[in-house]
Amino acid sequence: MRRVSAAKFIGRYLEPAHEELLGGEPAHHLLASAVADRLCPPTGYSISWDDWYASVDQYPLPAKARHLLDPDGRALPIPDFLTPEQAARAREAAARAERIARQAQELGIDN
Repeated sequence: MRRVSAAKFIGRYLEPAHEELLGGEPAHHLLASAVADRLCPPTGYSISWDDWYASVDQYPLPAKARHLLDPDGRALPIPDFLTPEQAARAREAAARAERIARQAQELGIDN
């Protein structure tokens, strides 16, 4: 397994080439939104959706992807409580998360 220097991670961003390859800003938004949807059901929660989003948004893309995958790298089931719009976003995010996890592993930046 290749190692990547910690200097390659600045905040939530990877090196620009890796960041773009994994989906860039649109991927950050999609994955953070999908995770926040899972953690903040429509019935409410003590932590707001915006706070969940901000909390997850600070991570690099491979870490965001892991929030939506099981230990084997497969997408978690879509929760029943999601609205139709959120469920559609969850399906798109799950597919993107699986792809990001595979690509990050191939690039050696999945740790």
